[in-house]
Amino acid sequence: MPSVYIYVVDRDLGFAPNPFHGFCSLATCKPRIRNSAQIGDWIVGVGGGRLRAPGRCVFAMKVSRKITFNEYWENDEFKDKRPVRNGSKKMMLGDNIYFHNAETNTWTQAHSHHSHPDGTLNEFNKNRDTQSRNVLISNHFYYFGSAAPEFPANLLKNIGYENGIGHRKFSFDEAETLVEWLQNEQAESFNLVVADPFDFDKSQAHYSVGTNRITI
Repeated sequence: MPSVYIYVVDRDLGFAPNPFHGFCSLATCKPRIRNSAQIGDWIVGVGGGRLRAPGRCVFAMKVSRKITFNEYWENDEFKDKRPVRNGSKKMMLGDNIYFHNAETNTWTQAHSHHSHPDGTLNEFNKNRDTQSRNVLISNHFYYFGSAAPEFPANLLKNIGYENGIGHRKFSFDEAETLVEWLQNEQAESFNLVVADPFDFDKSQAHYSVGTNRITI
């Protein structure tokens, strides 16, 4: 039976998750979810206080593929997910940023939102991101971004979810009403980027888990 993972989206740039180029992907951050989620599971992001969007659905994705960083990097299907820092906002926020060399046991981290501003490797982000070597891919998703709709009154409360640190995992039976709401009430938003991410204006920024700060 599928599971449903729900967590608070603190920053929404279009990087984690990345809803562009035909797939919604979760390739950085949330290593515990990337480790444990399986094909068929749902990942749901709820707005937090910093976005001024509590109780609103930023995105939801049904996992259709679970692959490694190297498979993500090497697959031409996901080449547009590699970051181009002098490109458009969508290209700057590419999340296909890691490659592991097994012979030397070293990581390549592309110039990206998670590297240092000069493009050098940010060890803090690398260490956190690579706690899981899995990338979650979805071709069955809803991405609302800054147009995030509010969940119906009491829907989250009735399944026992409250915003907090980390994520909550529910059985499909427990969270079926949430999935039904997405599929029935938000059907017109299926596989679309409905609106730009809340923080799309910060697409050139770099984030470091070491300081928990965004820098330009």
